[in-house]
Amino acid sequence: MRWAEVEVAGRVVARVEQGALVLLGVHQHDTVEQARGLAHKVAHLRFFEDESGKLNKSVLEVGGAMLVVSNFTLYGDCRKGRRPSFSESAPYEQGQTLYELFCASLQAEGVPVQTGVYGATMQVRLQNDGPVTLIVEL
Repeated sequence: MRWAEVEVAGRVVARVEQGALVLLGVHQHDTVEQARGLAHKVAHLRFFEDESGKLNKSVLEVGGAMLVVSNFTLYGDCRKGRRPSFSESAPYEQGQTLYELFCASLQAEGVPVQTGVYGATMQVRLQNDGPVTLIVEL
C-alpha cells in the first residue's frame, strides 16, 4: 500500500504512508488471546517485497505503519435472504475492547499504528501497491 487514510465527518483523522490497511472484524466468540495473537501474526507476517521481488519482509522490516479500521460488516452473513445478518459480529463493547487491545498489541510489537474512530461512519481511502489482500484469522 502506498497510502491509506480514514475520514470522519469531513476530517481526515488518520493517515499512513507505507504499510498496511487492516480492516478488523471482531467475531462474537473472539478472545483476548486471539486479539493478541493476531496482532503478533500481522506484525511479523511477510507480505512486503524484498530486493528480489518476493513477499519476504514484514511491516517491521520495511519500516511501515498500519492503519487499523474497525469493520463489523466483515461478519455479515449473506447466505439467506437479501439483507445481510450481522449476528456473528461481536457486541459493541466487546468489539471495541478487542479492537483497542489489537491496536495496543500491534504497538507493543513495534508497529506504528493509526486508527479510525470505533463505531463511527468512516470514509476509507487507499492507494494499493500490488495489490496484496489477505484474510488473516487465528
